[in-house]
Amino acid sequence: MPHTSPAKRYLVRTTLFLGGYVALNIAAITGAFDDRRPPGTFVFALAAAAPIVGHIWALLAYMRDADEFLGALMARRFVVATGVCVAVVTAWGLMEVYADVRQFPAVLLYPMLWASFGLVTPFIRSTR
Repeated sequence: MPHTSPAKRYLVRTTLFLGGYVALNIAAITGAFDDRRPPGTFVFALAAAAPIVGHIWALLAYMRDADEFLGALMARRFVVATGVCVAVVTAWGLMEVYADVRQFPAVLLYPMLWASFGLVTPFIRSTR
């Protein structure tokens, strides 16, 4: 894809990786893998997580390939969103330990990261 823009490459990669993630999870939710037993269940869980790794790679490739300003802006937003997630999950974890609240479902961390990214994006308009 050398003749396409970084944004188009990111869109294609995101669509492919997250499309695979959604397809695997829909199949699992609808019972396609209900008869699996260990170690197959562990292999499936890792296979379902692989598209997330691919999506992170797609984001990092976009930051690398985009112009300097956009790359730095995306990096700053990503770092702040990650910090928001770390703060929220740490606070929740402390409440689990000290206040006996329900355990945070770790599978929701990645969606929380992108929700945080969406929330911080309007407030981070520069690289400073």
